[in-house]
This record gives sequence, C-alpha cells and structure tokens, in this order.
Amino acid sequence: MNIVGPQQRLSTRLTFLASGLAMAAWAPLVPFAKARLGLSEAELGLLLLCLGGGSLVAMPFTGMLTARYGCRLVVLLSGALICLVLPGLAWAPTSLLLGATLLLVGAAMGTMDVAMNVQAVIVERDSGGALMSGFHGLFSLGGFIGAGLMALMLWLGTTPTASAAAISVLVALALLVASPYLLRHTDVADRDTPLFVVPHGAVIFIGVLCFLCFLAEGAILDWSAVLLTTDQGLDASRAGLGYAAFAIAMTLGRLTGDRVVGKLGGKRVLLLGGLCGAAGFFLSVLAPSVPLALLGFVLIGLGASNVVPILFTAAGNQRAMPASLAIAAVTTLGYTGILAGPAMIGFVAHASSLSLAFGGLGCFMLLIATSARLGAAKAG
Repeated sequence: MNIVGPQQRLSTRLTFLASGLAMAAWAPLVPFAKARLGLSEAELGLLLLCLGGGSLVAMPFTGMLTARYGCRLVVLLSGALICLVLPGLAWAPTSLLLGATLLLVGAAMGTMDVAMNVQAVIVERDSGGALMSGFHGLFSLGGFIGAGLMALMLWLGTTPTASAAAISVLVALALLVASPYLLRHTDVADRDTPLFVVPHGAVIFIGVLCFLCFLAEGAILDWSAVLLTTDQGLDASRAGLGYAAFAIAMTLGRLTGDRVVGKLGGKRVLLLGGLCGAAGFFLSVLAPSVPLALLGFVLIGLGASNVVPILFTAAGNQRAMPASLAIAAVTTLGYTGILAGPAMIGFVAHASSLSLAFGGLGCFMLLIATSARLGAAKAG
C-alpha cells in the first residue's frame, strides 16, 4: 500500500517537468547538427528516426521494470542517462555517433515517460481525485521552458554543448528534489509481472484511442505551418503561429483539466474534447481567414488537451492487465502515433490534398468522442 501525500504529488509534477525540459532541448539543436555534419534532409530524417526508435524499443519493457523495482529507481536511472548523454547531441562528430546518441536518449526518455506515468496513475488513484491532466500540463510547461531557454542561450552566443549541458543540470536538479518522494514500490499484485505481455482486452481499445490522439498531435507539429501557408497564404515567417496557438491552448487546458475532469467526469470530458478537437480540425480546413484558422488550432489544443491524461487513467485502472504493463503498452501505441502521424498525413496529402488529410484527423477526433463511454469507463 503506497502512502500518497503532497510530497508525492509534488515529486510527480517535478518529474513531468524534468521530462518536458529534456524533450524540448533537442529541437533547437537540430539545425546545428545538420550544419555541423553536412547532412542532407534525407540523412537527417533517417537520424531523427533513431530518437523515436530508441523510445519504442524501451517502452514495452519499462512496465516490468517499474513493477519489480519501483518507479523511483527507473525514473532516476533513466533521468541520469538523459543528463549524461544529452550534451552529446550537440557535439557528436559523426553521423554514426549522433545516431547512437539519439538511440540512447530516445530509450532513456521512453523509459522515463512510462515510469513517470505509472507513478502518476498510482498517485492519482491513491489521492482520490483527478490529477493526471495537471501532471501532463507540467510536461507541456517544461517543454515551453526548455525550448525557450535553449533558444535564449543560443541567441546569446552560448555554445550548443554548453546550452544542452545547462538543460541537463536543470533536469538533474528537478529530479534531485523529486527523488525522496518518488515511489519505491508499485502495486504488490504487479511485482511478479512477466517481462512482456501482448496487450489485450480494454488496453488495446484505450491504446488505439491514444494512437489516434497522438497521431493528430504529431500531424499538427509537422503540418500546421504547411496548411497555413498553402491554404491561407500566410507568410512562412509567421506560419509557426498555428502550432503556437495549439500548444498554448493544450498547456492551459491541461493545467486546468483536473478541475474540469473532477466536475464533469472523464467520460464527458472525453466526449467534449473529441467534439472540440474535431470542430477545430474542420474549422482549420474550411476557415475563410487566418484568424479563424488559428481559432481552429486553439480548439484542437483545448479538445485534445485532456484526452490522453484521461486515457492513461483508464489504462491504469482497468483489470485486463497489470497497471504497469498497461501503461507501457498504451504509451508505446500512443508514441507510435506521433511517429506515424506526419508520414501518414504526407501520403494522404500527396494522393489527394492536405485539407482532406486534416479533415480525416477531424474524423478521428469524432471517433474518440463516440468512444468516450468505453474509453473512459475506468476513469470516472
């Protein structure tokens, strides 16, 4: 039986914040890596797959590790690896070494992602109230802070290696403060879980919904600017406003989501979130002006903000599989959506149009809304 109090809730928030900081540090380093190694777009694209590939390899096995050794040990070891390896992304002298470094960072981040969500499920369940949206909101906030600090340091002339090292120090400090109150043990019933179990029952259904939501998020990251420039004629220098509107709305939605979920319940929020996200996708495609298109991205961010936290809660509370393995499976399926989303949108856009591809994402959000009763059945 875990004893959960304010310290455990704070440590969980700090862990999500640290993960967001670390995740955001890589994006500003990409142009430097491309220029330093003289990479073509195709070569860079292949290297970027290493980051996601490392995560996908590590995630399915992290559930067993947290069940047997506790969230604390897994979070701290994966966090330490991130802090040690992250600066290597800024100085790796060859493509081969950069790819290996990306694999290590991806594996460490994927491991930490699963372990902190297992902790979050236990803390939320034992606290007796909705907390998951707030935890994920701290991850989004960490992403904003990390990206902003990296951009500021690079703009001030700090070397990429020193900038990445500074982010590593911040991540280490956050985990150091969180360390005493991370959970040393998970559920007793989960401690004899096997190394890997094929997802089944409700976990597959929840994982598919996570896949659809993450697919939409990944598509927004890579294709929102293209949509605004091609369909709305927006200048390329301002095309990033679409993703910015989406990300800000998502962060605010998550930071206020626990109160909303506590008042309305997971099923209603999942239903309303799916409908809101679908409306946003359709508006972004059909909008006659840039401001309305940007409003569409705001609606997508607000709608999607609490979908994944609710589904993670449902995965942790179902009884078809041990909670730790279910979280690992759902995280893996969801992350596959982030990786597959941009490519799938590209294929559809090539065969038809980008507008039709975004309309399809709206249909996926409608599918999430119609599945709300089952998807959030265990989330309240």
